[in-house]
Amino acid sequence: MIGFGRRGTAAVVASAAVVAVAVLVAPAATAAAPVALAAPAQPADGADWAPAGEAAIRPGVMTETTGGGVCTSNFVFTSGDRTFLGQAAHCAGTGEATETNGCDSGTGPVGTPVAIRAADGTDRVGTLAYSSWVTMQELGETDPDVCQFNDFALVELEPADVAEVNPSLPFFGGPVGIDTDGVPAGEQVYSYGNSPLRLGIEQLSPKVGVSAGDAGSGFSHEVYTLSPGIPGDSGSGFLDADGEAVGVLSTLNLAPLPVSNGVSDLALALAYANAHGGLGDIELVNGTEAFTPLPVGVPDEQLASPAGPPLGG
Repeated sequence: MIGFGRRGTAAVVASAAVVAVAVLVAPAATAAAPVALAAPAQPADGADWAPAGEAAIRPGVMTETTGGGVCTSNFVFTSGDRTFLGQAAHCAGTGEATETNGCDSGTGPVGTPVAIRAADGTDRVGTLAYSSWVTMQELGETDPDVCQFNDFALVELEPADVAEVNPSLPFFGGPVGIDTDGVPAGEQVYSYGNSPLRLGIEQLSPKVGVSAGDAGSGFSHEVYTLSPGIPGDSGSGFLDADGEAVGVLSTLNLAPLPVSNGVSDLALALAYANAHGGLGDIELVNGTEAFTPLPVGVPDEQLASPAGPPLGG
């Protein structure tokens, strides 16, 4: 597995379970299956969020953690009167991109400054308020699935910036809640990656994919998207076919499912943060925009589900 974000590179682990490849090829596309639309979600606790089209801070804006790397933010969260952007814990990693086990990988501490590249072209300053990697190391976590797949962090926003936040995922809208029952093989997923390698071409950011099933006792989901997540997409939020938040883009997998992405389960990661993070009751904020699997302005060929290799083959 390869973790994205740190220093903008992706190295390769060679082991019995992981096979290195030199060239990444996008999977073939098939026709998109019909998906029911979900009802519009409401802001949390009556919060007065900025309009989606005008918000400077929203899911999908880039973050750059001091001493770590450049990543894509996923969703908006609150705890009491505090507001956070989600990112992957490995975005604060200080080791190599091949270090994906949060229980023994190098990482910056809680309190590390995080630059937020706002949608209006300005930079804001946030603070790393929670990291699953830091927390697991402090607790001495030993569960191998939790260590490998719990990849979630929260960047606290300055109070003065909260009025410029909208919690809706660009293009697709939502989230409309949190998925808690996994993502069965074949279910469609939706994401928005904002890697600088796309040179700011926003039409290349929306991604539609298909699940290849759960892994790590449900702590991870293996997904294929029409083009796989690339360095800088780390931390991107994924929605399921109902517009519920599934998880956080964590790794590029080279085997046994070549060029698939590993997505850390949000429900389990958030439960871990609430149990051990010391931030109180952290809640996902639903989007103000209705979820749609067919967003305006995205070419039809980008909305087709990719066909991965035969499951179990």
